[in-house]
Amino acid sequence: MSAALPTLSLSLQFADARHRDQLPRHTVIRCIRHALAAPAEMTVRIVDAEEGQALNREYRGKDYATNVLTFDYAQEPVVMADLVLCAPVVAKEARELRIPVAEHYAHLLVHGTLHAQGWDHETSEEDAEAMEAYETEIMLGLGLKDPYRKRRGA
Repeated sequence: MSAALPTLSLSLQFADARHRDQLPRHTVIRCIRHALAAPAEMTVRIVDAEEGQALNREYRGKDYATNVLTFDYAQEPVVMADLVLCAPVVAKEARELRIPVAEHYAHLLVHGTLHAQGWDHETSEEDAEAMEAYETEIMLGLGLKDPYRKRRGA
């Protein structure tokens, strides 16, 4: 018998509705809950390139739209965070990786949720390897493929 997954209060917003069919609410909840270690209150917002670029520029000083931004506000006792996913970037990356858009969204939801809990792949090579290994474990647990398989040549 597996342990119960943490509770999740979710607000799902589509500023760019083009991917609404690729990202049903139950899928978003499933991906995030599998990556959570504690109960959470989260907002997931799907944006267009303009909003994605503006947020990345304002909060990270990088003047381009990126795939996912994580705004974490608390990690204990409840994880509180916003995840912002940029629909055109997600679609472009999925095409380049030759994977379904829904699978790429799943990976980015897991990735962003781990960031919301303090995981960081930019602090050291060891941290990056640990985060990637955990992401892979979660993705496989969701019945999806290792998101890093192509980079590792598998």
